[in-house]
Amino acid sequence: MQIKITGSGSYIPTLKVTNQDFANHEFLNDDGSKLNQPNDVIAQKFTEITGIVERRYAEDNLNTSDIATIAAQRAIADAKIDPETLDYIIFAHNFGDVKKGAIQGDMLPSLAAKVKYNLRIKNPKCIAYDMLFGCPGWVESVIQARSFVMSGMAKRCLVIGAETLSRVVDPHDRDSMIYSDGAGATIIEETTEDGGILATNSASYTYDEANYLFFGKSYNEDNDPDVRYIKMYGRKIYEFALVNVPNAMKECLEKANLDIKQVKKILIHQANEKMDEAIVQRFYKLYKEPYPEGIMPMSIHTLGNSSVATVPTLYDLIMKGKIENQSLNKGDVILFASVGAGMNINAIAYQM
Repeated sequence: MQIKITGSGSYIPTLKVTNQDFANHEFLNDDGSKLNQPNDVIAQKFTEITGIVERRYAEDNLNTSDIATIAAQRAIADAKIDPETLDYIIFAHNFGDVKKGAIQGDMLPSLAAKVKYNLRIKNPKCIAYDMLFGCPGWVESVIQARSFVMSGMAKRCLVIGAETLSRVVDPHDRDSMIYSDGAGATIIEETTEDGGILATNSASYTYDEANYLFFGKSYNEDNDPDVRYIKMYGRKIYEFALVNVPNAMKECLEKANLDIKQVKKILIHQANEKMDEAIVQRFYKLYKEPYPEGIMPMSIHTLGNSSVATVPTLYDLIMKGKIENQSLNKGDVILFASVGAGMNINAIAYQM
C-alpha cells in the first residue's frame, strides 16, 4: 500500500507587513522597561537572525477557518476529487478562530467542522476534527492520516494547517515580528503509484520543556493582565531544537532505510532562518556529510512564521513553481520536519 499527497493548495494573505512597518511600535522588555535600541536597529538585528523581511496578515474579515477553506478548496481541485469522498478532515491549528480585535478564540464548533460546513460536504462518515500540536501540527496530522489509511479506516483524508498568529501576539514584544498568517492543505490517500510516505517519527518532550512556548500577559503593564498573548523562551527553544530535531530526522531516515545522499530536499518548519540552517547542518554532520547547497527551500523571508501552515504552504508553493530555483520531481526523496510548542518534534520521509 502506497500513501501519497495527491493534491495541495494554499492561501497566502494579501496584506504585506514589512519590518519597516514596526518603526513606530513601542517594544518593551519582559519587565516593562523600554528597549535601549531604536526600532530600526531592532529590525535590522531581527532580519539578520530570522531572515524575515516581511510577513503576511489575514484580511480583517477572514478567520483561520476561512483561509483554511480556501486552501482546502484548492487542494481538492488540485487532486481532482469529489469532497464527498473524504473520510477525514484533520485541521491543525492552535488558537481557533480569533476575530480581528477580539481577545477570545472560537473553537466551537471545531475548525474542522467549520471547514466541512464551508465545503458543503453532506457525508456524515466524513469525520472532522482538530489537531492541537503546536507548529508540528500539520506534519502530525499527515502521520495520523497515514495511520487511518494503513488501518483501513480511511482511503482519503484532507489535512489542513492554518493559523492567524497576528491576532494573538503582544505588539510590545519584539518576538511579535516573527509571526504571520497563512493556510496550507493537502489530500492524503491510498494510491497505486510508487513512493509516498516511507517512514515517520514523532516525539513529545514535556518534562522540562512543556512551557518553552506559553500564553502570557503583555509586556506593557498598562494592558489588561487577563488578556494573554503567545510568548516564548527563544534561547531555550533554539538549543532544544538543535539537539533534538536532527536526531529525529536521522531516526526517520533510518526507519525508511534510506541513505542521506538520497535526500533531495528538506522541507522544515519555517521558524527562524538561522535556526533552520543550524538544524539541517547538524543533521548532515551526524552523517559526516557536507551541507548540500539548495537542500532547504525557504519561504520565511517574505511569509514569516505561520506555525502549522509553513510546511504545507512551502510544499504547495514549490509544487506550483513559486519558489525560485526549487522544484520537486517524481521519485525525489524529501524530508518533512517540524518542531514547536509541547515541545513536539516530528519528521516524515517521503518519495514523490
